[in-house]
Amino acid sequence: MAKVTLTFDNGPEPAATPEVLECLAAHRIKATFFVMGRKVIQPDRRALAELAQRQGHWIGNHTFNHRTKLGNLDASAAAAEFDQTEAALSWLVQEPRLFRPYGGSGELGPDLLHPAVVERLETGKYTCVLWSSVPGDWEDPEGWYDRALSDCDSGDWTLLVLHDLPSGAMRHLDRFLKALRDRKHHIVQEFPPECTPIVNGQIVLPLEKYLRSSRAKGSFSRRPGHG
Repeated sequence: MAKVTLTFDNGPEPAATPEVLECLAAHRIKATFFVMGRKVIQPDRRALAELAQRQGHWIGNHTFNHRTKLGNLDASAAAAEFDQTEAALSWLVQEPRLFRPYGGSGELGPDLLHPAVVERLETGKYTCVLWSSVPGDWEDPEGWYDRALSDCDSGDWTLLVLHDLPSGAMRHLDRFLKALRDRKHHIVQEFPPECTPIVNGQIVLPLEKYLRSSRAKGSFSRRPGHG
């Protein structure tokens, strides 16, 4: 029996998020929604994020514009991506405090993070949540199902990234959750340790692979006694 953690990126969306919440409630599953600041600042979308939180789901910062990897921005622009979304989530009172960087179709590389944002994660005691499976539901509303199921079948603990977007992909969510249960997979809300390089503000895994070498050198390293 393997574990699966469900996360949903890039919402909230009135044409998709309610359907996802209804499906999760029917299966009694808790997930995490990583929201975009420029969306959640809008009242109708904020209401959806608040609803998700009331239903027991976690809410996380997923940058404001979601257009450029943080490592490709200067310090001011990278910090603004984080800060503006935090301002849009000023109503949110939650532990743990969560952040997920923009990954550009799920690529984990040296431009994923920026030191200016890492400093904010440390100071604010955030957990940085990455991923182990990005099946591409937003661009392949039909084919993601098989890829996601294969990833979950092949790993001991899969952190899956789906998207509460009006692409049509989430009409398969109910079938997917039933398939996970049929395979005796255990769906949890917590995150696998290998996907959280920063936990409650503590750097617990090396960050070099997520920062350009010139920026990472001598700055960020795994702290003893964590993870």
